[in-house]
Amino acid sequence: MNFNTLFLKSFRVLLLPVALIYGLIVYIRNRLFDRNYLKSAAFNFPLICIGNLAVGGTGKSPMVEYLVRLLQPHYKIGTLSRGYKRKTKGYALANANTTALEIGDEPMQFHLKFPTIPVAVGEERIVAIPHMLQDVPDLQAIILDDAFQHRSVKAGFNILLTEYSNLYVHDFFLPTGDLRDERGSAARAQVIIVTKCPPDLSEEKKQKIIRSLKPAEYQQVYFTTIRYGIPYHIHNSTDEWLLTPRDEVLLVCGIANPKPLKDYLHEHTHTYYQQDYSDHHIFSIDDLKEIAEKFKEIRAKDKLILTTEKDAVRFAKFTEQLADLPLYVLPIRHEFLFEEGAQFNKQIIDFIRNFSFNPKS
Repeated sequence: MNFNTLFLKSFRVLLLPVALIYGLIVYIRNRLFDRNYLKSAAFNFPLICIGNLAVGGTGKSPMVEYLVRLLQPHYKIGTLSRGYKRKTKGYALANANTTALEIGDEPMQFHLKFPTIPVAVGEERIVAIPHMLQDVPDLQAIILDDAFQHRSVKAGFNILLTEYSNLYVHDFFLPTGDLRDERGSAARAQVIIVTKCPPDLSEEKKQKIIRSLKPAEYQQVYFTTIRYGIPYHIHNSTDEWLLTPRDEVLLVCGIANPKPLKDYLHEHTHTYYQQDYSDHHIFSIDDLKEIAEKFKEIRAKDKLILTTEKDAVRFAKFTEQLADLPLYVLPIRHEFLFEEGAQFNKQIIDFIRNFSFNPKS
């Protein structure tokens, strides 16, 4: 553990009184919803919610994409996100002229990768859902991105993600820990997915984690690992770069948890250098100049700049400036372990197929 990590952990421990106050506020809020002092709206429509109890990267966006790929051949589906760090307010439905500044980077990523599905944003889901249903009257299901803690809307199916290296049962409230909701809120989920697991996770370790999560009888626990695809050029998806042990990479990213990505590059390239930015960072011309200078300092023959799909949508506006830079995008997907993907897929499809409205559920 380096000095900076040790200092940060020590500093967060000192903030325990703040975390206790925050936890009390979260607890009171949840009880107000539980006892109907604060109201949750249920819609006579299939809503699938993806979320987590902690801040940081548990893989919500790749899970949204997984569900889109699963459901798109069978149903007319759409996605609804908050649109974090966008420059607009209120409800908006993406169109051919939409930019990341208008709807946020993750919704823009969905819009670019799945141009035929409706992608909407809105801070207040309870307001945005009726708008979306009015704008797209043939919708058959909506995927709510990062909405688990937004209890004003009661989804029919909740998928809770928790990261293998930071399970919510071992975490604490912000700012001492990473929890933004109480552990007991996990009871609202029909499915719990432990993400970013080692691909060779043992059955013994799997069962140990399940015991620590203590799922209810109605809850199913799944495990996924990260699968990276072949990097493609940001402005030409047919231009691919197959990483080799000769390559030297300048990694440029502004995501919550880049560690799995860095571990992957450590295993698949000769050397990687990193240019880190804050989560959802909006790149500027000055950033691009800084990146170009750092890339120029790399003396290797086989070198490239690599970024994530989420970051790529914030680079897309720099068409001319990127013309001479080999900026490649690394795709990412969830892969279910223990051959349980088919079981998860069936649960999701059956939820929509057999949907019946029950406002008390």
